[in-house]
Amino acid sequence: MNNEPLAYRMRPKTLEEYVGQEHIIGKDKLLYRTIKADRLSSLILWGPPGCGKTSLAKVISETTKYKFTKLNAVTSGVGDIKKAIEEADNPLLNPSGKCILFIDEIHRFNKLQQDALLPFVENGTVILIGATTENPYFEVNKALISRSMVVKLEPLKQEDIVKVIKNALLSKEGLGNYNIKISDETINTIAEVSNGDVRTALNGLEVAVLTTKMNKDGIIELTDKIMSESLNKRKAMFDKSGDSHYDNISAFIKSMRGSDPDAAVFYLARAINGGEDPVFLARRIVICASEDVGMANPNALVVATSAMQAVTMIGMPESRIILSEAAVYVAKSPKSNASYLAINKALEDVENKDTGTIPMHIRNSPIKRNGRVWIWRRI
Repeated sequence: MNNEPLAYRMRPKTLEEYVGQEHIIGKDKLLYRTIKADRLSSLILWGPPGCGKTSLAKVISETTKYKFTKLNAVTSGVGDIKKAIEEADNPLLNPSGKCILFIDEIHRFNKLQQDALLPFVENGTVILIGATTENPYFEVNKALISRSMVVKLEPLKQEDIVKVIKNALLSKEGLGNYNIKISDETINTIAEVSNGDVRTALNGLEVAVLTTKMNKDGIIELTDKIMSESLNKRKAMFDKSGDSHYDNISAFIKSMRGSDPDAAVFYLARAINGGEDPVFLARRIVICASEDVGMANPNALVVATSAMQAVTMIGMPESRIILSEAAVYVAKSPKSNASYLAINKALEDVENKDTGTIPMHIRNSPIKRNGRVWIWRRI
């Protein structure tokens, strides 16, 4: 057990040991009652890394009377799914005739692999529990979604992570065998820096304990400095190819539209910190300048376009200044979507109505005069 990571050793075994997510598994909540009564239906657990998806599946496996099989979508295929189904159908291996099939990172299964689950979820042979960090309504087969309860898990609160850390420091399965001295302030700092990810907090704590020498009294003293060196640098939850990409860019645009320069710069910083393409960000600013600022301040489009050209030529890290300047200018500008509404209405008329012909007096019509063909242009 000592060779297993601390985060693995500290996984809860019962619902009472599970920390956080009170909105879904608090006492008398629907999922709590369902698990306790062993009347579980298929679930899709959706949430960020380190929020307790796998731990919740493990708790269910300890509570339920059904066979529990775990697969990882990264390393498994249709053959593994069929093998799990065959074992579930085998009365010698599984007298109940049902099994809980936990699939981690289920969004990484392609359509064919997800389709292979459908008939067995439909007839009840398999109670599917899928875990995903991506929006299941976009990434998971619609037929599976319709047969499952989608449960949204939130990043753990700071006080929840503090509770887990204190449990780890006292537990014999955790770090209870070490003589550790750590202040409440340092524990709170660990919880804050982990950004809702309990795995990050526990991994950092374990690294600090295992790499810090005892003092002359045989005590491992963990300070803020030691923990800052042991923990990963705090990073906003951002994946430029996943849900957080779309969520963050939406927040960035809406902050500019809502005339909130502080929020616009904040979401811009998250995007830059997450490795977002600066030219993509510049294009969003240009679009906002024309769509939302429009004729209320036509110069905003000039500033945004110039910023996009400058970003293209200069690159990072200097482009962060240009992007910030343009975003603040657009956010602080008065707003008018008159041009946006006008062109949309005109397009709607052109596509759906009989708009007639172009009046003769504004056509580019050739006329004959004194034997010569003239092009009449009205200015």
